[in-house]
Amino acid sequence: MTPPTTEELIQIDLSPRRPVRKPEWLKARAPGGETFHNLKKLARDLNLHTVCESAQCPNLGECWNQKSATFMMLGNMCTRRCGFCAVPKGRPEPIDFDEPRRVAYAVAQLGLAHAVITSVNRDDDNLGAARAFVEVIREIRLQAVGCRVEVLTPDFQGVDEALRMVVDARPEILNHNIETVPRLYRIAKSGGRYERSLEFLRRAKEMAAEAGHPQITKTGIIVGMGEEIHELLAVFRDLADRHVDILTIGQYLRPSRDHLVMQRFYTPDEFAFLKHEALAMGFRHVESGPLVRSSYHAREQAESTGLA
Repeated sequence: MTPPTTEELIQIDLSPRRPVRKPEWLKARAPGGETFHNLKKLARDLNLHTVCESAQCPNLGECWNQKSATFMMLGNMCTRRCGFCAVPKGRPEPIDFDEPRRVAYAVAQLGLAHAVITSVNRDDDNLGAARAFVEVIREIRLQAVGCRVEVLTPDFQGVDEALRMVVDARPEILNHNIETVPRLYRIAKSGGRYERSLEFLRRAKEMAAEAGHPQITKTGIIVGMGEEIHELLAVFRDLADRHVDILTIGQYLRPSRDHLVMQRFYTPDEFAFLKHEALAMGFRHVESGPLVRSSYHAREQAESTGLA
């Protein structure tokens, strides 16, 4: 493997820069309202984390006021240091195997019809992380009967047994984000491997077929970190070749000066173009727009495909 250049290794931008004003299409309402505060209190009372807060999602106010939140398991400390991600990094606490029960209780209290559960990376215990996903699927089915379950998992470092555990638990949707184009993996997705993520999505379908049940797969990519349009289209083709059902495409927004510099804003017309091209490749549903994130309109995505 060719060593990264000095330019590739630098993530922190120390040069003075004029603030770049967000275009109108990227402005989101500040969170607030009774439903928002009630959901926040519920998460605090149950000692739960949401990726909405940890990843500084711009849709937090809209989604929470619609009683839609993505719960993040396995603590709030990630073992990887991805250059685009706002989730805290460091040495995590031991896995809390009561957490799935509490997540399921929150899902039931909110009366969700479609629950999205994700986690930090736990490269220290891939099988334990998979077990937590299995448990949360089981608990939601016990406590919130009829609720669809979408899990957004790490790659489990390619450990086949971990993926099989999750597939065998039969979530309605299994999501694993590709995040960016292969060229940017070294600086953007620390610890990740492009081919490993593709294989994860392919194997999920294969394992489910071997077990005699279909598996809806989903992935997401963020744009604006320096990729080219032709690179994005090549990634879409790779994903379509793995028969991924749902694709989300959203704008990268730099969380802080310690994260990768945003190279440019994509326009709504460009997002429309990417959606058109992806749908032509065979995806069942494509959610593409400046504020789109993996779990944005997740329930509507599942319903629009007719697959869940």
